[in-house]
Amino acid sequence: MGLFNIKCNQAGHICDKSQYDEAKFWEILKLKIHHLYCEVCRKHSKRNATLTQLVKSSKIEILDQQTKEDIQRQFQKELAKHQ
Repeated sequence: MGLFNIKCNQAGHICDKSQYDEAKFWEILKLKIHHLYCEVCRKHSKRNATLTQLVKSSKIEILDQQTKEDIQRQFQKELAKHQ
């Protein structure tokens, strides 16, 4: 395999890393060259980028661990009342 020639599984890994700004310059360059001839990986990268943007813009709020435990205790307490 040539210097810039990578396999699809490597391209997928680099794609994932680049979404989180963890890919090095040379990895991104190899990925872009791979995308020139691999339509499947090109589509995967596009879908991956779209998904990342949707998650970032979703404004989803998650509960902290203490709140989750409080809800669980309250649920168990209410459940016990009805058994």
